[in-house]
Amino acid sequence: MPGSASASCLGPWPKDVGIIAMELYFPSQYVDQAELEQFDGVPAGKYTIGLGQARMGFCSDCEDINSLCLTVVQRLMERNGLSYDSVGRLEVGTETIIDKSKSVKTVIMQLFEDSGNTDVEGIDTTNACYGGTAALFNAVNWVESSSWDGRYALVVAGDIAVYATGSARPTGGAGAVAMLVGPNAPLAFERGLRGTHMQHAYDFYKPDLVSEYPVVDGKLSIECYLSALDRCYSVYRNKIHAQWQREGSEKRFSLDDFGYLVFHSPYCKLVQKSLARLMLNDFLSHPSPNTETGPFTGLDAFRDIRPEETYFDRDVEKAFMKASADLFERKTKCSLLISNQNGNMYTPSVYGCLASLIAQHTPSQIAGQRVGVFSYGSGFAATLYSLRVTQDHTPGSGLDKLVSSLSDLKVRLESRKKVSPAVFSENMKLREETHHLASYVPRGSVEDLFPGTWYLTRVDDKHRREYSRRPLDHDLPAEPELVRSSTAAEHIPSPAKKMPRIPAASAGPDPAVSN
Repeated sequence: MPGSASASCLGPWPKDVGIIAMELYFPSQYVDQAELEQFDGVPAGKYTIGLGQARMGFCSDCEDINSLCLTVVQRLMERNGLSYDSVGRLEVGTETIIDKSKSVKTVIMQLFEDSGNTDVEGIDTTNACYGGTAALFNAVNWVESSSWDGRYALVVAGDIAVYATGSARPTGGAGAVAMLVGPNAPLAFERGLRGTHMQHAYDFYKPDLVSEYPVVDGKLSIECYLSALDRCYSVYRNKIHAQWQREGSEKRFSLDDFGYLVFHSPYCKLVQKSLARLMLNDFLSHPSPNTETGPFTGLDAFRDIRPEETYFDRDVEKAFMKASADLFERKTKCSLLISNQNGNMYTPSVYGCLASLIAQHTPSQIAGQRVGVFSYGSGFAATLYSLRVTQDHTPGSGLDKLVSSLSDLKVRLESRKKVSPAVFSENMKLREETHHLASYVPRGSVEDLFPGTWYLTRVDDKHRREYSRRPLDHDLPAEPELVRSSTAAEHIPSPAKKMPRIPAASAGPDPAVSN
């Protein structure tokens, strides 16, 4: 597998730094959105058509952010045959906070104990749904820096997205994504091509530290998302134009220069509107758009509009969604598999979309393509950047291995258990009541979890959490509990108490934008 190099061979600019491998985890149970419409007493189609959501995955009380991240990291390492001593940086992006001091990353480090590798940089990064992207940028920057020692970086984005009863609840979800970062990657970052926008707003935030639920201004969150998209796209285009001009080209950049586009997806319908928004930007920035034929046909009436006045203009939205319908079908729709079937995962959301895109194409179909990625987090922070897919799609290549590792996503989604809205509601109430309890033993069924899933076994009287792993083989006993850590002495692994190595796995009101 590409990505590792001896320290003596390191140069100042490792080539094609990016994503080498990906792994995705989502809960083993879901609620049907059409059934949830009936249960909530809302008009049919409000969630399924209005939001574009079909199913929503959710966690029982026996899963938390630590268990999600433990599961996705161990699955990535096992499925790719990686040793833990090959990782030199581990970054976690999450907004699901269960401790105001101890990072999720330190919990994951218990997976490294057998290897003896404690020389691992990085901690948790938090800014709503943007935290996963910030963690990924940190990892890429490390590999491209003088601090790099030739080992992989590992990035984990994970969250449990839950809302109080009401219009935002159907935009929930849960999951985690792990990404291996290094040089010679099949998905390489295009250097210098990032457009970022950051600004202060209270569109979505979590001031109550004992509750999982956010405070949401739904209309403001949509305005923040769309305004950030406008500005990030403008900055990105300026940067790529500058690159092209240095190369002697006066070509204008447009959506046609992206092979695919993926977006942070609070709900699928907003993604479709976002692509239309980018077409609006192309139209308004074009010096003389053709409104007689082609994609801008019939749009002349919108030539003099001001973008900042159109966030909730239904005429503009309808016209440009129609104009961009073909682009959406070709460049973005396939990325919404996980979002449509599992819901909003917060920090992993946009990377679930990237995984969905890869999983539904052959290596030859995506080889050489530029993939635009828009990441948004409330508060708010956003970046539009691009990945270049390698041209090498031969059997056994890095791209071939990446596509193969994600090809089972649809099968895994269909293997989940559907539960009734009433059971879903009971689970949400239980999480609400027990989220920060000490001396607590979860009541959720471990037998309903996917094989190989880590789960919470208890919270002791000092709020220390202990976990076990459901065996990969149904006939095996559960993995012994992780060593809990409250002092430095407790955290140092004893050779006699290391975790045994697990064998490799087989292959109404506007809803909140984000967070």
